[in-house]
Amino acid sequence: MSFRIEKDVLGEVEVPNNVYWGVNTQRAIKNFQISGKKFPQIFILSLAQLKKACLLANMELGLIDKEKGDAILQAANEILEENKHLDQFPIDIFQTGSGTQTNMNMNEVLANRASEILGHPLGKKHPIHPNDHVNKSQSSNDVIPSTMHLSALHMIQKLFPTLEKLIEHLINKIKEFKDIVKVGRTHLQDAVPIPLSLEFEVYRKQIETNIERLKITCKELYNIPIGGTALGTGLNAHKDFASLTVSHLSKLTNLPFKVNPVKAEGIASHSTIVNVSGNLRLLALSLLKMANDIRWMGSGPRAGLSELILPQNEPGSSIMPGKINPTQSESLIQVCLQVIGNDSVVSFGEAYGSILDLNVCKPLMIYNILESITILNNGVNSFIDYCLKDLKANIASIDSQLDRMLMIITNLNPIIGYDKAAEIAQKAYKENKTIKEVIKELGIKIEGDLDELLDPRKII
Repeated sequence: MSFRIEKDVLGEVEVPNNVYWGVNTQRAIKNFQISGKKFPQIFILSLAQLKKACLLANMELGLIDKEKGDAILQAANEILEENKHLDQFPIDIFQTGSGTQTNMNMNEVLANRASEILGHPLGKKHPIHPNDHVNKSQSSNDVIPSTMHLSALHMIQKLFPTLEKLIEHLINKIKEFKDIVKVGRTHLQDAVPIPLSLEFEVYRKQIETNIERLKITCKELYNIPIGGTALGTGLNAHKDFASLTVSHLSKLTNLPFKVNPVKAEGIASHSTIVNVSGNLRLLALSLLKMANDIRWMGSGPRAGLSELILPQNEPGSSIMPGKINPTQSESLIQVCLQVIGNDSVVSFGEAYGSILDLNVCKPLMIYNILESITILNNGVNSFIDYCLKDLKANIASIDSQLDRMLMIITNLNPIIGYDKAAEIAQKAYKENKTIKEVIKELGIKIEGDLDELLDPRKII
């Protein structure tokens, strides 16, 4: 491999000849060999989108001339419209807490590519300088949190259709299970009858509530601190730069961005990101309940609840022939647990990182947010396609359990009283008889039609 020599205030560094990044990025590659985890593509694209909006604002203000501006714009569009140069962002997530290395990585790639477009060699910082031109009116401290908001919004916009798809399939199951009555359970013990459809209405309602929460959260994400530069004071930025950048960014994304009225707040702290993470955690908890419930109701096939018949996707055991497991539920449960863990990391990133005038856990916080949204999106889609869509009710098993349920006696409380009803239930349980058999055996006179009073479908 051949190298070029680049200089910065710390001295000379060898940079591979065939890359668009520069000295700052090369130092980061050497100094942060931590995890091998890189920013996901959506973050890099969002950063390029923000840089484009900043460039258009600077050009409109006459702070960057047309020749240089057009070259930088072409470089940015190559990333955004052609997905070029996405291999030019190699820096580890575990870097400086401001994300400066990643901001400079983008600045260097755009500057070198723009210089190349204008017929100049890479690595000379001429005629396009990564700081003086690409980063003009900006700081990593306002660029990275603005990109955090932008990338989170892009990902949430992809999550909404998946959650709507989940609701659609839950509604299908609600309709399909409408006339099925089963044994209800509290404390994992038999309770009064409940429609199977009602249990699925619980899941639908929870997902709808989570969608509304996320929509409210998005309104907070629209506020970004761009133009605040280093500490939120706007040092070295034109007074109209922030408003123009937000205007251009809104047009580029079709999202209603606004300038954070206190830019320093969006730089020193990321409570909005914590709120996003908290709502993802709530969504994960709702999904976890649904996946776990379905796993329990599908337990069996002969020694479990056996109320649902789960699709058979793959063999479940390397030793037990014919065994099939609730793998999609287990996969989604693991996704949910990871999201809950990611939320803890994000919360600690705010607690430990937001010291004085700058939060210094930015890369860690947004990496976990983007991972949570990604795996929730993929996990829910997988669960729908390979479990929920073809889920069936085991009518024979449900009816068998229903015929022998004990808590049907609850419907007789107003007629014979709680104590007598409890006595009947206990006798039926100990002697392995039905409630109706015990009532007849004891000669208890019931006002009304006993069959109707003990019909679970009429009770509900």
